[in-house]
Amino acid sequence: MLSAPCLIAIIEGMKILFLEDDPAIATGLEYSLKNEGYEVKWVSKVSDAMAAVSSETFDLCILDINLPDGNGYEVCKEIKKNLEIPVIFLTAYDDEVNVVMGLDYGADDYISKPFRVRELMARIKTVMRRYSSAGGEGVIKIGNITINTKQAKVLKDGVDVELTAVEYKLLLILLNNRGVVLSRNKLLENMWDIEGDFVNDNTLTVYIKRLRDKIEEDSANPAIVKTVRGMGYIIDNEE
Repeated sequence: MLSAPCLIAIIEGMKILFLEDDPAIATGLEYSLKNEGYEVKWVSKVSDAMAAVSSETFDLCILDINLPDGNGYEVCKEIKKNLEIPVIFLTAYDDEVNVVMGLDYGADDYISKPFRVRELMARIKTVMRRYSSAGGEGVIKIGNITINTKQAKVLKDGVDVELTAVEYKLLLILLNNRGVVLSRNKLLENMWDIEGDFVNDNTLTVYIKRLRDKIEEDSANPAIVKTVRGMGYIIDNEE
């Protein structure tokens, strides 16, 4: 995990492209981002985002999906084709189809409206931390598991692991907080099922089990997604 000074260094001078067509959301979030020390370029159209990406340098992009002249997927595809920077989708659409599409286009994280500004700020920092630790390649290795966040692919011993969108989302949340114990309540705040409804406590147990069944050598004695008794779950920092 990066130290506090390293995180401050990442934030200072960091430039974000922010694509959002709702002025109320955009104005408030732009203000919050600038207060955190980020430089922000706000655009409200796909065409303006494309022009910005081709002519300016950014460290991270936050993209809405539904825009007047297209969608954020187009912008994400263009970014990932030419640049080594993370993308976070910010959208009101949180059903599995849109989650899968966003991940397929290479999104590094996905947060649904309405959201808490503090949560988005935390997501930005953890995505940048993860990108830095992965050397900008978007590839993370944990034992015999390889996660390519640019391609939304998970490999076990070099073989594709078929995760559902919710299982992959769960894995991303744990990775974004690597080295930190996440309580069940914290996980529940960030999870939804395939119909876009928030996951309940019993369903979370099922998703944890399914994820472990797919990525662990021995799901009964997990070495990756570990249980901290009485506290929650953690993916350790150690490789």
